[in-house]
Amino acid sequence: MDNALLIGLSRQTAMMREMSVVASNLANVNTTGYKSQSMLFDQYLMPVASEQSPDKTLTFVQDYGQFRNLADGEMRATGNPLDVAINGEGFFKVQTPQGVRYTRDGHFQLDDTGQLVTSQGYPVLSDAGTPITFAIDEGHITIARDGTITTSRDGISASEQQRGKLALVSFPNMQALRNEGDNLYVTDEQEQPAANPRLIQGSLEGSNVKPIVEMTNMMEILRSYQSAQNLVQSADDMRRQAISQIGSPA
Repeated sequence: MDNALLIGLSRQTAMMREMSVVASNLANVNTTGYKSQSMLFDQYLMPVASEQSPDKTLTFVQDYGQFRNLADGEMRATGNPLDVAINGEGFFKVQTPQGVRYTRDGHFQLDDTGQLVTSQGYPVLSDAGTPITFAIDEGHITIARDGTITTSRDGISASEQQRGKLALVSFPNMQALRNEGDNLYVTDEQEQPAANPRLIQGSLEGSNVKPIVEMTNMMEILRSYQSAQNLVQSADDMRRQAISQIGSPA
């Protein structure tokens, strides 16, 4: 009975964490550049868990990590020249008070000083590791496929100037990225230039969350949780019945 309770509780604990991941996916279905996540589960074998176990081996549920789906989200044209979508591999670099962070959210804007910043006001970094700043009269901004930024005054090609190149980086282990809020990631992995960068100016990458899939997962988790709850309840009822019989006078 103790084993049944422990097995049921281990499964319920894992499913609670899985439900939290599914809820996070659904909450970010409209978040620019968001990558959905899923839980990774494994069996945990407990040898000699109880003398009452015939084979001396019990199997518990163990969630040992999360998997991030790095597939591209849907590309949405916005017409805003400061919106930039990444098609394929890579992350933008931004400077935050906590240090350099990474994001797929290319919804950029200019602050009061002409600096290119994220929606949260964090400076976007160039491949040289410096912020990108524009002059007041530079009204035509062009961002090339490789991230090179050029500007011109009043659309005159003779006045074109290069203002730097957006940093686009990748990592040896992309699954090591950790969410840090504000659509930002942090990692201990060594960054490296993204191979064959492909940027699309005037577009944004949508979330790759599939709401119908996530809702289906949520219903399956609820059914599995209820099944585990029934197992726990049955084991508890058996325990109560055994105690009642043992405590009854002969």
